[in-house]
Amino acid sequence: MAASRERARVPSIRDVARLAGVSHQTVSRVLNDHPSIRPETRKRVEDAIAVLDYKPNLAARALVTSRTHTIGVLSATIGEFGPTSSIASIEDAARVEGYSVTTVNLPETTPEAIGDAIRQLGREQVSGIVALAPQVRVFNVLRGMAVGVPLVSLQTASGSDGYTLSADQVAGARAVTEHLIEVGHTDILHLAGPQDWIEAESRMRGYLDALREADLPTFPPIRGDWTADFGYFAGQELARRRDFTAVFAANDLMAIGLMHGFRDAGIDVPREVSVVGFDDIPIAAHVWPPLTTVHQDFPTLGRRAVEILLAEIRGEQTPKFGPAVPQLRLRSSSASR
Repeated sequence: MAASRERARVPSIRDVARLAGVSHQTVSRVLNDHPSIRPETRKRVEDAIAVLDYKPNLAARALVTSRTHTIGVLSATIGEFGPTSSIASIEDAARVEGYSVTTVNLPETTPEAIGDAIRQLGREQVSGIVALAPQVRVFNVLRGMAVGVPLVSLQTASGSDGYTLSADQVAGARAVTEHLIEVGHTDILHLAGPQDWIEAESRMRGYLDALREADLPTFPPIRGDWTADFGYFAGQELARRRDFTAVFAANDLMAIGLMHGFRDAGIDVPREVSVVGFDDIPIAAHVWPPLTTVHQDFPTLGRRAVEILLAEIRGEQTPKFGPAVPQLRLRSSSASR
């Protein structure tokens, strides 16, 4: 019976220490990635952990370190393809490193809601935070807060605090607009995203830069809300104008709705009007006509965010990444004039 109880006993940190020939304090430092541990000592401890199948008590460690092996994600973009893909890759990369992920979705982007979300993550004792909230006002609020843990932001405004990762939205928008110019379009409208959204402003800037460099006329942007429904409404309304030959929509959903609206109004895409989008969501290649768009590597952004955040948490040298460069995907929705 005694032997049976011994076999059933869960191994402790002191068991690991005895097997590795070190103190239990040294085992604790290895578990917390302390930089002072020599590689050969770390290897002995890790081997002992593997032999004993030791599982750290995260709750007990949190009481000592005031943090858990948890990454917090602050998101204000529920259900959209880009942020959803980034969160999935954050979860995968964190799991490989032994971290879990807890996500807090902002119901609104007021300072009070943002403060409540940060305090909620603080109560859960996260080790660091990734912010996926692409409105300028969110980062203005975060800049003025004492977050208390490392912060990495995705698709952020220039000059905000903490480490930032982004795709070069301006370059992507410039590339897709230059494509329209190269195939002969001179009257190009822009169906923009909402005001205060970082991506919307950056994509509009790339569009305007391309037109100015080509010495082409610019039109006031049409402010949308990222939805296919708005794109459809815009297509119905624009069908009455016909003073343009192409439209650059700031995301794929609006572009797909726009093509639907044009089709119901009797306008052929791309024979009469070319339409291009941005993001390269999975359905973009399968609508009719298949949508010319700009591909963004959202999973890579998520993985890089975890890499930067964990380096900061561990006190290691932080890797430096330049903006990811989106890639043009040419399909049938844009044609020569």
